[in-house]
Amino acid sequence: MNDGNSLLLLLALAVILLCAALVLLERRNTRNVMKRLSQMLDSTMDGSFAEHTFDESLLSAVESRFNQYLAASSVSARNLAAEKEKVKELLADISHQTKTPIANILLYAQLLEEQNLPEESVVCVEALRGQAEKLSFLIAALLKLSRLETGVITLHPVLNDIAPMVEEAANQLAPKAAQKKMQITVNSTHVRAVFDRKWTTEALCNLLDNAVKYTPSGGSIRISAEEYELFCRVDVVDTGIGISEAEQAKVFSRFYRSQTVSEQDGAGIGLYLTRQILVGQEGYIKVTSAPGRGSVFSMFLPRQA
Repeated sequence: MNDGNSLLLLLALAVILLCAALVLLERRNTRNVMKRLSQMLDSTMDGSFAEHTFDESLLSAVESRFNQYLAASSVSARNLAAEKEKVKELLADISHQTKTPIANILLYAQLLEEQNLPEESVVCVEALRGQAEKLSFLIAALLKLSRLETGVITLHPVLNDIAPMVEEAANQLAPKAAQKKMQITVNSTHVRAVFDRKWTTEALCNLLDNAVKYTPSGGSIRISAEEYELFCRVDVVDTGIGISEAEQAKVFSRFYRSQTVSEQDGAGIGLYLTRQILVGQEGYIKVTSAPGRGSVFSMFLPRQA
């Protein structure tokens, strides 16, 4: 009886040891596979990946699929680079081919305005100059937008003070605001954020231009900044016509123009361009508004890179 129990105990111990050995072997195999996959990913990221195993194992199949994927990705990357280069050349051609004719039209319109023309001719010349200026603005905006979207223009966000950017944008729009007997007020701020100075100033100018355009004469515009834990918020507050809730999500779409402002000059590009500039810097934009109660456009810029 004792001999039988001892035999059973030995068998049980042997089974346990065998199971433990199998578990350890499986863990070692899994660890080796994961190590090899990690090496494959590392070599994929540094561009040195190549197939090493040519057998019928699952790992070899994964290597083969990796190789096929990278080959396809390489072709796609080359095609994308070629397309971007074509777009870049096209934009350069458009800029070159349109700049001189528009400049000439504006010059001739100015020369005509200096002549003693009949009243009906003066009206036509003023309309000609206005349309030429609008066309020049539209082409410039489209070129900026296309260069941003195709990566021809690269944003370089760094840690900057908000105040100089706000002052620069306010000064640029001050003459236009003065024509409508309104003043742009800037609240003093010592806030800092991470942004591209040139392009973020462009984004803020777009918001101020809209505020001036859609605020009745004698209204007011205020710029302020506030710090949060992760973002800095720059507000452009106006006393303009406001935006309905249904349209607030649409105003940042490309070429969107509300029916309520269809008679105003504009191409529906400014707010879309502003959003693209902010998104390219890990920021975002939002609007709070109501018809007849003005609008608050808020730019959010990251405080850390």
